[in-house]
Amino acid sequence: MMLVPSLVILAIYSYLPMVGTSIAFQRFIPTKGILGSPWIGWENFEYLFYMPDTKRIIVNTLVIASMKIVAGLVVPITVSLLLNEVRKNVFKKTFQTLVYLPHFLSWVILGGILIDLLSPSHGIVNQFLGLFGIGPIFFLGDNNWFRFVLITSDVWKEFGFSTIIYLAALTGINPALYEAAELDGANRLKQTWHITLPGIMPIIILMATLSIGNVLNAGFDQIFNLYSAPVYETGDIIDTLVYRLGILQAQYGIATAVGLLKSVVSLILISCSYFLAYRFANYRIF
Repeated sequence: MMLVPSLVILAIYSYLPMVGTSIAFQRFIPTKGILGSPWIGWENFEYLFYMPDTKRIIVNTLVIASMKIVAGLVVPITVSLLLNEVRKNVFKKTFQTLVYLPHFLSWVILGGILIDLLSPSHGIVNQFLGLFGIGPIFFLGDNNWFRFVLITSDVWKEFGFSTIIYLAALTGINPALYEAAELDGANRLKQTWHITLPGIMPIIILMATLSIGNVLNAGFDQIFNLYSAPVYETGDIIDTLVYRLGILQAQYGIATAVGLLKSVVSLILISCSYFLAYRFANYRIF
């Protein structure tokens, strides 16, 4: 009975709207609705693949998402290993709290902060670079810098949350292993390499495999609040294309076709990631 409200909300907001995916196979006319709009088969999908920007947008999505996945694994693991060596709990807890806070801020807020910090005219970052004789850099308007800003800001926002997962895994390692290694003359670096990393390897494999399902999710909220026309070449992704086609240009059929195609591919990737998680990390949904 406690699950009934959640199931009702899930059905209304997640499954009922799936009826609208039929728009992908129609020349949708809002005044006629889904039942009255003419069916055109696969024309919207054919038009999608003939669009000149489709290849670039898919590449951007894959590159940005892959870089976020890799950085989102390496940075939290490194930070958790370093924190594990800290013996003063006050410093450890303070640091954990500070790096965890950005996770609760929306990209609307963080986007405004980044725009001010990286402004070429009055941003504190460019002012600091000016002290070393470096000219102003338009971080959010330069294709050479935009992806770097996306990856760095995403890691800054989320690595604190991921660090908690790895710190929890570290607590499950038997302290007797460290004591035995110390008696054998192993220093902290060798203990980390031969005990700590193998001890958390199952959770690393699990997080890595589950992240495969997000390879087409490059982060719409972040990019939408930071990008502009000059950086479409390196920053335009599938989700922003859907927004422009469906909301700004009212091409509902093509926008739905793009979203449906992405959903199907994501479903396949998520299924593969869960299979790999079960195969290599013994992870089960049920």
